[in-house]
Amino acid sequence: MKHPVPMTLTRRGLGGLAAGLGVALALSACGGSPLASPSTSAPSGSSAGGSLVVGSADFPESQVIAEIYVGALNAAGLTATSKPNIGSREIYFKAVQDGSVDLVPDYSGNLLSFVDTEATEVSAEDVYKALPGKLPDGLAVLEPAKAESKDAMVVTKATAEKYQLKSIEDLAKVCKDFTMAAPATFETRAYGFPGLKANYGCELKGLQPFNDGGGNLTLQALLEDKVQVADIYTTTPSIADNDLVVLEDPKNNFKAQQVLPLVKEAKVTDKAKEALNNVSKILTTDDLINLNRAVSGDQKQSPKDAAAAWLKDKGIVK
Repeated sequence: MKHPVPMTLTRRGLGGLAAGLGVALALSACGGSPLASPSTSAPSGSSAGGSLVVGSADFPESQVIAEIYVGALNAAGLTATSKPNIGSREIYFKAVQDGSVDLVPDYSGNLLSFVDTEATEVSAEDVYKALPGKLPDGLAVLEPAKAESKDAMVVTKATAEKYQLKSIEDLAKVCKDFTMAAPATFETRAYGFPGLKANYGCELKGLQPFNDGGGNLTLQALLEDKVQVADIYTTTPSIADNDLVVLEDPKNNFKAQQVLPLVKEAKVTDKAKEALNNVSKILTTDDLINLNRAVSGDQKQSPKDAAAAWLKDKGIVK
């Protein structure tokens, strides 16, 4: 078994719903915003008029994608800056609504579930098709990337071999004996315990909550058999680095999660849309894995530096 690569992992559904809403409501009441000052990602000497502010959630993958968006917009002759680390979807969604930021990278399936808790669409095509009709007035999504980062039920190779596990259907037979590592919100979110029970009849022994989003603490608990299954995102390098097994999800408990920009429609021009859509055309899941490794692995690159290297490699920035 390989040693785990140090990780500060990627998450999209971050933080408890109640906590996120509480913060958002408190900020709304006092007229404030949870956002930090913009980073200096725009080229020097650029005009502030008509500039775009790109926000991100409070995890590295989102921050890297946001910096990619900033770099692509600046390369197209526009002015863009970033406001990283805003918080959970409950908070950054409100920030786009109230104009604190003009766009953020998001994930199609979880975004749809957020705006429509009863949504039943699961495939990439159906999820993307449903989104425009569910978003509040003034918000829109642009083209999705092939890049997808979604929840996965992950076990060690030894556990998979011992119990002959290839899918969540197989896991259902032993769920009652397994403790799971996941964020505390997994216990109540539709794709968490409720979805596993409804789709697979899987009722786990218990939940060991971790707030590191599938990072070092979650990984170590899994490798040491303190938990037997963990919720780790598919773009996490530690899956391959530790020979972990991602269980198949034949009943689509976890919705498609394509990366796509959530935008304030009035602020995003056709030129900006073209620049962002060009990113989506070439961003892949393997790119996300490599970017996560660059930021959260031994290299410890900043999100801005990792994004700059990707933009140059893809020919977006000369």
